[in-house]
Amino acid sequence: MSRRHAAEKREVLPDAKYGDRVLTKFMNNLMTDGKKSVAETIVYNAMDRVEAKIKRSPLEVFHEALDNIQPSVEVRSRRVGGATYQVPVEVRPERRQALAIRWLINASRARNEHTMEERLAGELVDAVQSRGSAVKKREDTHKMAEANKAFSHYRW
Repeated sequence: MSRRHAAEKREVLPDAKYGDRVLTKFMNNLMTDGKKSVAETIVYNAMDRVEAKIKRSPLEVFHEALDNIQPSVEVRSRRVGGATYQVPVEVRPERRQALAIRWLINASRARNEHTMEERLAGELVDAVQSRGSAVKKREDTHKMAEANKAFSHYRW
């Protein structure tokens, strides 16, 4: 990490089908080995499946799912006098979004459906209904922060 200045944030271009920047970030995180067209195909087909399943705008469903996954607090390790404490801290908006995207992709990959499209569509539908492993991850993070509220005075 550079001490001179913070790295500047690069703006991503909106995606081709929906014109949404967050969806582009999602595709970039889903992409493996630089195969963006494969990631686009997976995401767009998953969005079509979601639209067929719950009869709503898939972009609206995607954003609602991300909102249900985004954590508001997390714990960070803080070393004080030889002891390490888990200190609850607020999460910055960019990190919130990044965590939600990462958790959604990891939860999708861990599912048991046959194709990644089915897994992603299933996880999005579950996240909109506030269930599924990505939402559980957020709940666990919040529980951990709540349990360690006594150490919040160590916040820096």
